[in-house]
Amino acid sequence: MSGRLDGRVALVTGASRGIGAAIAQRLAGEGAMVAVNYAGRADAAADVVARIEGAGGTARAFQADVSDSAACARLVADVFEAFGRLDVLVNNAGITRDGLLVRMSDDDWSAVIDTNLSGAFYATRAASKIMMKARGGSIVTVASVVGLVGNAGQVNYAAAKAGLVGMTKSVAKELASRNVRANAIAPGFIGTDMTDALPGAARDAAVGAIAMGRLGTPEDIAAAVAFLASDDASYITGQVLAVDGGMTFS
Repeated sequence: MSGRLDGRVALVTGASRGIGAAIAQRLAGEGAMVAVNYAGRADAAADVVARIEGAGGTARAFQADVSDSAACARLVADVFEAFGRLDVLVNNAGITRDGLLVRMSDDDWSAVIDTNLSGAFYATRAASKIMMKARGGSIVTVASVVGLVGNAGQVNYAAAKAGLVGMTKSVAKELASRNVRANAIAPGFIGTDMTDALPGAARDAAVGAIAMGRLGTPEDIAAAVAFLASDDASYITGQVLAVDGGMTFS
């Protein structure tokens, strides 16, 4: 396999299913050696690794709960030890605990912030030390259009994703002098197992709000991540790219 990421190593958090799995497979298709992170689904992560290897790529699975600071630091260290370098970090791991503001528990708030926001911070902090020393790297964080425009019933998720936008811009300013880039992707309504479980009326309403009239695919997000991870985006940092089919226009 060959492509824009030949010889590079990419760590994708939350890569055992959905968008993360698509990102891992796309980066491997571009030539990267991919570290497939998972929290609890070892079987699903192994399946992603098998698919990558079956297509001629290189991948290994690494277990870690990114909401645990020490575990996240060990994850990055283990990836670096296994591959000898780390060129790309994709902060994708995320959960939802939806509910209206007045009914949202402290635990539901904290769980989403800890995984979606703090987890990305922990991974970025650890990876940035390696990338700064190497004087090169790309950090791509999967945010959400919800972090740009908000969404009823998702105050925790929206806050976390908005935080990722601010974090990305700040990291970009701090690391640019070391040739380390940081950008974010803001997916819109993407067809995954989570959206498949929505009632038909809710799904139809969501599609009706999209200018292109269809849900996105995990592969749509993966393509954007691959671009930002590659040298084709070598002069792009601190940006947020909405991949949403025209769901939000600025």
